[in-house]
Amino acid sequence: MKVKNNIKTIRLERGITQVKMAEDLHITRQTINAIEKSKYNPSLELALKISKYFDTPFDEIFSLEEDDNAQK
Repeated sequence: MKVKNNIKTIRLERGITQVKMAEDLHITRQTINAIEKSKYNPSLELALKISKYFDTPFDEIFSLEEDDNAQK
């Protein structure tokens, strides 16, 4: 399974830059970029902070996607 997220879509809809979001959450812009590209999964703590930051339910931001290569 792979963690997918809608962070970039939500962030852009609200006119928030990666830099601004990173500053507000006290993380790096590179971390935001990596999360948006699904190259890095945030810790549970950071994922919850992102949910609170956007005032959006957790499951509207993050979801699990079946991995095509996963063994069953």
